[in-house]
Amino acid sequence: MVQEYDLVVLGGGAAGLAAASTGVRQGATTLLVTESPPGGDCTFTGCVPSKTVIEAAAAGLPFGRAMARAREVVARIGATEDESVLRARGIDVMRGHARLLSRDRIQVGTRVVRAPRMVLATGSAPMVPPIGNLADVPVLTTDTVFDLEAAPDSLAILGGGANGCELAQAFARLGIPVSLVESEGTLLPGTDPDVSALIGESLAADGVDVRVDAPVSSVHGDGQEITLTAGSATLSAQRLLVTTGRAPVTADLGLDAAGVATDHRGFVVVDRHLRTTVPGITAAGDVTGLSGHTHAAYAMGRVAATAALRRTRKPVFGTGAIPEVVFTTPEVATVGTFEHDVTDHRVRVAYLPMAEVDRAVTAGATTGFVKLIAGPRRGLGRLGGGKLLGATVVAERAGELISEATLAIDTGMFTGRLAQTIHPYPTWSIALQQAAAQFFGSHGGRTARRAGG
Repeated sequence: MVQEYDLVVLGGGAAGLAAASTGVRQGATTLLVTESPPGGDCTFTGCVPSKTVIEAAAAGLPFGRAMARAREVVARIGATEDESVLRARGIDVMRGHARLLSRDRIQVGTRVVRAPRMVLATGSAPMVPPIGNLADVPVLTTDTVFDLEAAPDSLAILGGGANGCELAQAFARLGIPVSLVESEGTLLPGTDPDVSALIGESLAADGVDVRVDAPVSSVHGDGQEITLTAGSATLSAQRLLVTTGRAPVTADLGLDAAGVATDHRGFVVVDRHLRTTVPGITAAGDVTGLSGHTHAAYAMGRVAATAALRRTRKPVFGTGAIPEVVFTTPEVATVGTFEHDVTDHRVRVAYLPMAEVDRAVTAGATTGFVKLIAGPRRGLGRLGGGKLLGATVVAERAGELISEATLAIDTGMFTGRLAQTIHPYPTWSIALQQAAAQFFGSHGGRTARRAGG
């Protein structure tokens, strides 16, 4: 017997939950199909446990208590979005692996479901790079590292991106000797070079052995000792954590049967409305490759479900104003354009060290800076300071500060609005106001300069 729904959502992570909730709000009979408990990677193996361990480490908790707290918090947050909660909200939930049979039919076990509209939100999974015999070595990933009950004698982390930097600092603060290995020349590749250098210094100050420009050529070992050749050096550790990236979860999903196209990396191809190459099927979250962040996935889920159900005035998802935060100490938050990517000579940059922000001085946390990038508005030039193109904040509360800059970019507001808005004193957020003031003249002896100057 074929079950009928208006909308079927495949995947129970942030994108899937948002899509299913949106479907119900729009009056569609909605089914959410998920192999694992609703909540996805962020709840069970990503944001929630990692940030809990980071906070526990900063508070000086021992390893065992930090990991136990992570499990407690995961259980608490997971309970707010479990199957009973979703069903109470009008979302039907089916557990199992879904496979597309056609553009409007899926199979879950022995059951067949038909829906004229579908959202693919199957997410991503940790990817182990093809390095030597790494596939034969027992490694940890972000899916398994929080299952550790005993602290390893030492830990090597492969990958100096956000996850690698966050966990390297956290585990070092938990008393574990940590080596962080990055094949590129800097940590957090692609970000502002000033950020990379500062975070490298911060990790080293916490005892992390940071190795950059160190591509790994070979890995050997077992669960007791692992040896890797990184650049010209040889490192040994009891355990190896791999944080080098993620791959879309599309295996055995039946995309070919429905005609859904993927790119060369395996991510589902979508347009600005998050529509796939098949009418009636949209996609959201990590599986699209547009962003790997939970907040972006949730926004995509809303757009994808609405675009699938609405006949006209379909919403658009853009990647120009998605904030990113690295939860190290200090935190790193970015949105929009980086200075090293600017090619327009009319673009200006305001720079403010946190040592000149009174709130940072009172907290004794003056490491970091605010960098705002502004360019001319069409037809108005630099009037009102132009428009904000990008922001980089390195500070104790950077993740909280970046939202104001994100709003400015997303709404296209005059940069002057940031300078004119009264901010409470003394707060961290006043740093944005002080930096924005540099676009209108000297503030504290600092004036916005030309990008690249």
